[in-house]
Amino acid sequence: MRPIQLSAPVLAAGAVVAVLAGFGLARLTSHPAKAPVAAATPAGGHALYWYDPMKPDQHFDKPGKSPFMDMQLIPKYADETGSSAGAKIDPRVAQNLGIRTAVARIGTLGSDLAATGVIDFNQRDVAIVQPRANGFVQRVYGRAPGDLIGAGAPIADLLVPEWGGAQGEFLALVRTGDPVLIAAGRRRLELLGMTPGLISRVERTGRPASVVTVSSPIGGAIQKLDVRAGMSVMAGQTLAEINGLATVWLNAAVPEAEAGDVRVGQAVSVELAAYPSERFPGRVAAILPAAQTESHTLQVRVELPNRGGRLHPGLYATVRFSSGAKPALLVPSEAVIPTGRRTLVMLALDGGRYQAAEVRAGRQAGGQTEILAGLREGERVVASGQFLLDSEASLDGLAARPLSGAAR
Repeated sequence: MRPIQLSAPVLAAGAVVAVLAGFGLARLTSHPAKAPVAAATPAGGHALYWYDPMKPDQHFDKPGKSPFMDMQLIPKYADETGSSAGAKIDPRVAQNLGIRTAVARIGTLGSDLAATGVIDFNQRDVAIVQPRANGFVQRVYGRAPGDLIGAGAPIADLLVPEWGGAQGEFLALVRTGDPVLIAAGRRRLELLGMTPGLISRVERTGRPASVVTVSSPIGGAIQKLDVRAGMSVMAGQTLAEINGLATVWLNAAVPEAEAGDVRVGQAVSVELAAYPSERFPGRVAAILPAAQTESHTLQVRVELPNRGGRLHPGLYATVRFSSGAKPALLVPSEAVIPTGRRTLVMLALDGGRYQAAEVRAGRQAGGQTEILAGLREGERVVASGQFLLDSEASLDGLAARPLSGAAR
């Protein structure tokens, strides 16, 4: 094949075309076309200010290039009502974002406050068994610590030698029939430590009774027992300590952040693993003054009736505190946005506009949050998708409605 022969004029024309093409390509590469940075001005609209989307808090009174970034400033236009508050979202975009709203309403907030604790003895229901005079233990009744006994159960029989002579003198006064002398003799026996029942028995039978049975004044569990047959005892010496079981305590640890919702006399409901299908009613007897610094909890003492003695000290339990049914302004808990510095909700305004509002939140229960300030009843808040709206509001440089600007 023979090579194609090009004439000199053709070669010259090709060289010119190549040079022009290279120049145009270099120009396009070094200066790419920029997309429009702002939408056209709305019909009849007026630009309030210009701003850099990367620095929305800085406003400029005329268009131009941003001093912060290599980009054009974007105008901010007033909406149809002449207000620049809030962010406007196209309804179709809002639907695609899954935005769901709810109305702030007055309702009753239940209580979800629960704490754990352990059943304990009621330390106010304690009886100390002591002899009233010096003597000797003649008999014990086979008791041991931990035993359950009833009221009046015998603990030990004591021989009190000095009572024998005093009772003999009292019987001599009884035989005189003088009421004044008999009353004086009865008083002397009482001062020696005899009970009115024992004195009456001596007077009725006419025989001295120097052996006395020491009994428990209450029913309950023996916590301490220090008596043995043959030992000598002194007046006032502790022979036994009995803890009653008619009521028990539940010592519950309540987090300090929720302790403000607990008050003395408040009704509670107690659940025990030992009786999973039952609920035991009780009340708050005391809130102990010292907090636990390690666990950041307060000790709350709950008093429970112990019918049938089924609530055994040491059992693990869960206590639920009931609160008074007070009306409160409620919104879904998912609508509340805690930022660390403040708490916000996103308001759904007319015309597809959304605005952040600062609020003061209270208790939470059942998926509802109490709003103490910052909202009015009937205002609509965003319950889902509010984080996207909050980001949009931040990009637009919008300030949230201050807490003082709205009263409940």
